[in-house]
Amino acid sequence: MTEPVVLVINSGSSSIKFQLVHPVSGESMGTGLVERIGEPTGRIVYRYPGGEVDRQLPIADHTAGLQAAEDVIAETGPALRERGIVAVGHRVVHGGAVFHEPTVVDDAVLKELRRLSTLAPLHNPPNVVGIEVAMAQLPDVPHVAVFDTAFFHTLPEAAATYAIDAEVARANRVRRYGFHGTSHEYVSGRTAAFLGRDTADLNQIVLHLGNGASASAIRGGRAVDTSMGMTPLEGLVMGTRSGDLDPGIILYLNRNAGLDVDQIDDLLNRHSGLKGLCGENDFRSVLGLVADGNPDAKLAYDVYVHRLRRYIGAYLVELGGVDVITFTGGVGENNVDVRRDALAGLGRLGIVVDERLNQSPDRGERRISADDSAVEVLVVPTNEELAIARKAVALA
Repeated sequence: MTEPVVLVINSGSSSIKFQLVHPVSGESMGTGLVERIGEPTGRIVYRYPGGEVDRQLPIADHTAGLQAAEDVIAETGPALRERGIVAVGHRVVHGGAVFHEPTVVDDAVLKELRRLSTLAPLHNPPNVVGIEVAMAQLPDVPHVAVFDTAFFHTLPEAAATYAIDAEVARANRVRRYGFHGTSHEYVSGRTAAFLGRDTADLNQIVLHLGNGASASAIRGGRAVDTSMGMTPLEGLVMGTRSGDLDPGIILYLNRNAGLDVDQIDDLLNRHSGLKGLCGENDFRSVLGLVADGNPDAKLAYDVYVHRLRRYIGAYLVELGGVDVITFTGGVGENNVDVRRDALAGLGRLGIVVDERLNQSPDRGERRISADDSAVEVLVVPTNEELAIARKAVALA
């Protein structure tokens, strides 16, 4: 029997990531990126088992972007409609308080997703556009929205509530929602499988560290806290985002520096974090500058690790002890220094990293804790596309 295929789409404001996935085996049949949508010259990169396509061409809008993806898939194998696709899974950043589970998209769902765009104006509108275009191009299969916020729907009220006027918060849906949930859920499940344990028996801290970064505390398979809040801006220091910030700074910048709301938004989301501190948001470049003795890069790295350690400490207390700490994401999976420094000096708490294991070139799921560490420390690659494909096929 032929294994089903799911097309996974992550539609951004100027890019579309897509992947063809066998949800049972986890095999990827092809993965691609359409970028610079709407610019004079766009680009599509598609990697498949037989090779790679990388070309530049005009991509006027998301309709043209998905058409370009469909064309390149047809060039390198069977056409999209001949692939046996049983569902299309869409990453949607914000589900608000409405969507807690993967949801088959219809007109009513699209209407609600548009309404939720005020909660995630940078992310949800392009997510919706991608869904609309894909539904027009593949109308005969279910389209399933999978929400980044869904895993954190279980946050206790004490963890989800901001201490502002309750009526104002309710009227404007102000609360902590959390993000990267698909990754945190997938990685926590893979962590339990690696250890041969049931998620119900584990207290976990998952550290999803990439250009965007978030931490979560998971008790018995349910998230009880996370670093991102109403928006993906809260929490850890990130590539271009500030993370936690005294809100008084926003008022100060408005009143004393003359910055308006849009300028402050741009500052905190696109010109802060590592980039704001040292001019680089790629971690490899930051570490290169550190090695060259650049003091700004050294400070940026130290601030990044300091904030990360604060969250680890907070979650150790929140959970009342932890069984396993797992690193994932581009930085978490590949950066030896961050893993070492984030957990340095925690032997008294039963957390000891084995530096030989930490330095291993292995890129799969692996243990990096020492034999005498009471707490397991793992590296588990995330695979949000596979997680979305499996959620989508379950509703097909």
